[in-house]
Amino acid sequence: MEPEGEVCAPAQSRDSAAHHNVSVKGLKDNWQKWSSERQEYQKNNPFSHHTRPSGTVHQRGQDDYGRPLQGSLTEQRGKDAQTLISREVQELCDVIRSIGELKERDGAGKVVTVEFGKLFEHYVTISNKLVGILLRARKQRLVDFEGEMLWQGKDDHVVITLEQ
Repeated sequence: MEPEGEVCAPAQSRDSAAHHNVSVKGLKDNWQKWSSERQEYQKNNPFSHHTRPSGTVHQRGQDDYGRPLQGSLTEQRGKDAQTLISREVQELCDVIRSIGELKERDGAGKVVTVEFGKLFEHYVTISNKLVGILLRARKQRLVDFEGEMLWQGKDDHVVITLEQ
């Protein structure tokens, strides 16, 4: 009987030197497999300094041009960022609805409007990236305002219209 707490070697391998050789060989094989996979990956990596891409090089206009590999962590991070931004845009629209004023639009019904200064003062406690979110919301045609960029103080009286 062996004392408690001691681990014995597997029954088929009584020779400790043979047991260590198997472990080292396994580690070596695993390392070699990882190394080979990494070299193959680097061959297709456009940012690799060691090898040039072989096989297909994505051309401008192709569906996968400028996009991460499907199933990669980069693709997942992009999806997560898109979800977060969409939530922030929706939250912005909700804030405009809650603090804005309902006004008549030229024969097109009623719309909700708010001045940038009022929105900035209310929204600053929610997020420090209001202008970027406003630009994204305008790109999605959810809001509209005049000018390319809004600046605190200078553009406080610019009217932002909620399009939905």
